[in-house]
Amino acid sequence: MDFRQLRYFVAVAEELSFSAAARRLHVSQPPLSMQVKSLEDELGATLLRRTKRHVELTEAGTLFLDQARRALQHLERAGDVVRQAMQGEAGEIRVAFTASVPMFEAFPRIVQAFRSRHPAARADLLHMSTGQQLQALADRSIDVGFLRPSILFCPPPDIRVVTLWSDRLMAALPASHPLAREDAPLPVAALAGSSFILFPRGLGCGLFEHVGVLASRAGFALQVGQEAREGATIVGLVAAGMGVSILPETYARTGIPGVVYRPLDTPDAASQILLAHRYDNDTPLLARFFETAAAS
Repeated sequence: MDFRQLRYFVAVAEELSFSAAARRLHVSQPPLSMQVKSLEDELGATLLRRTKRHVELTEAGTLFLDQARRALQHLERAGDVVRQAMQGEAGEIRVAFTASVPMFEAFPRIVQAFRSRHPAARADLLHMSTGQQLQALADRSIDVGFLRPSILFCPPPDIRVVTLWSDRLMAALPASHPLAREDAPLPVAALAGSSFILFPRGLGCGLFEHVGVLASRAGFALQVGQEAREGATIVGLVAAGMGVSILPETYARTGIPGVVYRPLDTPDAASQILLAHRYDNDTPLLARFFETAAAS
């Protein structure tokens, strides 16, 4: 049983005429009759009762007509999905992001624009650290990732990265801190001797390593008094007067009171947000996602 047999049978059943069905399908009548007879032989049932003047559906033919129509509709929809997928209009794309990425105003715009422009496509959003995303790209369990890598990051040779946004690093100070009274960019050296509250070494965006590099270049050794795995926790501890921190500017949007943020006066005090995917993943849907991200 194939698509052509079903299509021919439905046409004859709806027209109740082999000649009318042949004209509708733009085929000659003998092949049409042969295909319908082959279908009946395969099913072991008479679907059409033929006379010299007209064609009638048998009881089996009436029951089969409904199923044949449904089958043709499913096949047509399947064909549409394949065609849309080849054009990047349908399918599934797995998108990973770090915890701070949704704080950027552009991120929800990208997701909303992609879903609006490609309603037949499905975007699965997955929260992962940068390290988890790189591993997921390596084992092909995600298609694209929004990374916030460390200052020492070097992309693997099979991963393509595109810089989306730069997020400047800010000194996060308790509101009662003497340095919180000024607005000018703060020299990193002014934080020498402070007790820092940071993410653990190697976690997520590698901020621990980045701050350590900034401190070393400013001529002092980093003194870490407290570690926390969540950015909001770090901000809360700063507000409690437990120490100072250096955080991406997006964390200033947490709105936790009692913290003052000052920009740093060094040009390398910035964290990059990258969009990453495998070089050998060249699906049309991924290309559409990159187009949407670039336009947003």
